[in-house]
Amino acid sequence: MHVPDGFINAPVSVAAGVVAAGAVAVSLRGARRELDERTAPLAGLVAAFIFAVQMLNFPVAAGTSGHLLGGALAAILVGPYTGVLCISVVLLMQGILFADGGLTALGVNITVMGVTTTVVSYALFRGLATVLPRTRRSTTAAAFVAALISVPAAACVFTLIYWIGGTTDIPIGKVLTAMVGVHILIGIGEAVITGLTVGAVLAVRPDLVHGARGLTAPLKLRIDGELVDAPARQSVAPVAARSTRGLWATGLVTALVLAGFVSFYASASPDGLEKVAADKGIDKKAEEHAAKDSPLADYGVKDISDARLSGGLAGVIGVGATIVVGSGVFWAVRRRRTPDAPADSRTKEAV
Repeated sequence: MHVPDGFINAPVSVAAGVVAAGAVAVSLRGARRELDERTAPLAGLVAAFIFAVQMLNFPVAAGTSGHLLGGALAAILVGPYTGVLCISVVLLMQGILFADGGLTALGVNITVMGVTTTVVSYALFRGLATVLPRTRRSTTAAAFVAALISVPAAACVFTLIYWIGGTTDIPIGKVLTAMVGVHILIGIGEAVITGLTVGAVLAVRPDLVHGARGLTAPLKLRIDGELVDAPARQSVAPVAARSTRGLWATGLVTALVLAGFVSFYASASPDGLEKVAADKGIDKKAEEHAAKDSPLADYGVKDISDARLSGGLAGVIGVGATIVVGSGVFWAVRRRRTPDAPADSRTKEAV
């Protein structure tokens, strides 16, 4: 759903940029309360993983594909404020390096793909978490539903922005029907990817899932041949002290494999917004991307003729750039933690 330059007029693009800048500023402050010494490096990994998975377009209908937006996944794994920053970093890397998503439309894209998906999904996720049992299975189910709803919600917000500042005169009802219809299908794919990823992390490190705090299984002690629950303080400390290196390494390798190899087999069909834009005429005034001459434009490395090698190398470079920039941002935010932003209670108990 990357909005290119020319879909939205300049005044509305500027207004969306102001909204996006405000959301990022608020998120930078809020992320200080979410990030600690364990989760700060993982936030950069989440951004890189989302970048990689966004390269994997999957077919949703005849001649149409979709890809992960990632707001729900980021919010549930590392928190809603940090989630907005994760998606913003991804969109910035895609726009500057790969000419994907207009630079003048960056504010629109952050508002639609970053803020909307994160806010809607996390609010729904927390609402479901209050009524469902506090189990890993219920948490995964809540993540699935939240991710599913977040995608058509983003389509609705794009339609609203287009209604206010679209550069072509297309009946808004037709745009809304087409956008929501195709993005409900894309939302199913988003939900599957989000549910599988959240479930996988819950299975190995539930203590690192922001949306699943309190689900960590108690430490078991074997006494006289029987397993019994350890006292509460003993059960928390070892979990908090466990290294994140294994999960970080696994996640990085997975992202590199997805971007560097699996992406070659992604659907080549236009995504939901591209298809609707072409069918309804929204793209009549689309403009060339300012970074069209980037050596990585269109997710390929310039002057490398082999498509598999070019695309794979571009994906690996993208993952590397995203994790470096993202980790730098999150470490800086972590270091600027204010005195009124308490450390994670689990970490406190582990000291």
